[in-house]
Amino acid sequence: MTTIRAVLLDLDGTLLDTVLDLHAAADGMLAELSRSPVSVEDIRTYVGRGMVNLVKRLLAGQRNFADDPAPLQEIALESFRRHYALCNGRHARPFSGVMEGLGAFRAAGLPLGIVTNKPHAFTVPLLERTGLAEFITVTVSGDSLPRQKPDPMPLVWACGRLNVSPAETLMIGDSVHDCNAARAAGCPVFLVPYGYNEGQDVRTLNCDAIVAGIDDAARRVLSAHTPK
Repeated sequence: MTTIRAVLLDLDGTLLDTVLDLHAAADGMLAELSRSPVSVEDIRTYVGRGMVNLVKRLLAGQRNFADDPAPLQEIALESFRRHYALCNGRHARPFSGVMEGLGAFRAAGLPLGIVTNKPHAFTVPLLERTGLAEFITVTVSGDSLPRQKPDPMPLVWACGRLNVSPAETLMIGDSVHDCNAARAAGCPVFLVPYGYNEGQDVRTLNCDAIVAGIDDAARRVLSAHTPK
């Protein structure tokens, strides 16, 4: 990698374990629709491509998209958003090493950005409630731009806001969508092995490194490069 001048990070499954909040919202939505509840482990495999796709998967009861009519999907999405607004951040916690890693990046003078497929209305409160907001310079949510991950647009846009080139910007995520977005944008990419990669092992993906956590990523970057 070239010298790293900024770091972009995924949110759910990379920085925060949000699955219990998402599960609570899903159960509330499914109960309203007289559908069977799902397990926490089911939710872990459904997360990764934004709220709309999560709701479709919940309606289908599997990782494939639902065949339910569009009006029902709209009703379900409104219900999910209403329930999630009540529990967003209630149970979410940073994964081990997150706060230490973010602190190390900040101390080294590297600006940090969030690139998530979560809607903006839920991203900002979640960052504030979990203490992450103070570390973040720029936030790109799933509805901030016309396209979301795995499209490279959010990463390229964030790099522009941080005044760095993609080649000088490390992306850290937990899924194939983060990896593909980074590769398409021209960013180096690290992946953590503990996140929500739709039930698949990230070790099979074409990333630059698998890191144990954000603190491990910071050690690797800061030991290899002197930020400008």
